[in-house]
Amino acid sequence: DDQDEVNQNYLADEEAAAEEARVMTVPNLEEEEEEEEEREEEEEGQGEPTGNAWRQKLQIVTEYLWDPEKRMSLARTGQSWSLILVIYFFFYASLAAVITLCMYTLFLTISPYMPTFTERVKPPGVMIRPFAHSLNFNFNVSEPGTWQHYVISLNGFLQGYNDSLQEEMNVDCPPGQYFIQEDNEDEDKKACQFKRSFLKNCSGLEDPTFGYSTGQPCILLKMNRIVGFRPELGDPVKVSCKVQRGDENDIRSIDYYPESASFDLRYYPYYGKLTHVNYTSPLVAMHFTDVVKNQAVPVQCQVGGKGTLNDIISDHFVGRVIFTLNIET
Repeated sequence: DDQDEVNQNYLADEEAAAEEARVMTVPNLEEEEEEEEEREEEEEGQGEPTGNAWRQKLQIVTEYLWDPEKRMSLARTGQSWSLILVIYFFFYASLAAVITLCMYTLFLTISPYMPTFTERVKPPGVMIRPFAHSLNFNFNVSEPGTWQHYVISLNGFLQGYNDSLQEEMNVDCPPGQYFIQEDNEDEDKKACQFKRSFLKNCSGLEDPTFGYSTGQPCILLKMNRIVGFRPELGDPVKVSCKVQRGDENDIRSIDYYPESASFDLRYYPYYGKLTHVNYTSPLVAMHFTDVVKNQAVPVQCQVGGKGTLNDIISDHFVGRVIFTLNIET
């Protein structure tokens, strides 16, 4: 009997423990289901904001731009904005004043008429006329359409050298000496005449085609202007042309105008475009009277004299120019 009573008590305890565990498990499951539902609702709310949420966000932005209650814009009061504007106004005004003062001081030390520093100025470069694409003169003597544009280019370039215009604007200077003018640097300077007729057969006055119609083309060469430049030792800068590479007999004859093939000293020094208004750069004309036909002939024309350079590899236009003649018949 005692054993049966013990067994019954044991079974009763087991049933009570199972009932208690069941009671505790059911609420836990219910709580987990409720939490999961809440989580899903939150995720749905985040993915698809309601109209109220958008309205709240718009209201926040609007109040940030302008809050009528606190009378603030962009989280600052009118007094704060005024103080910022005043500070930046004085800051930029001071900066502009310093820059203006520096520029004014700089311009006080620089002359608009003569360059202050000329140590790094290169010797004069040269250029030729008429204009030719890639410096290749290709034309057929019997086809005027192939060389007419060269004639037009030369005529246009030489308009400023017409004798009547030179006699009107410039003075007749003695050759062989510098034309130095010791006036104040801001006074207008006189310029020496360089008449178109100095070029003779290459002037376009006697032969309007500049020799292109006969296969004897004229090409003009000038030095670039450099303020204050003077050929050293009083020797004029001379021009010479030759075959750049190949048979030297491809060019058998060249006539130069003026006959000295040089830039006379009377055209130097140059005083700058502000005061030397009517200055006309001197020219040397190369008249290629006997050049081999029907083949390309590379030609190099260069200036020579004290103070000039013509062998700078990195710059083919300092003191020299290379072009090609291809005259077809």
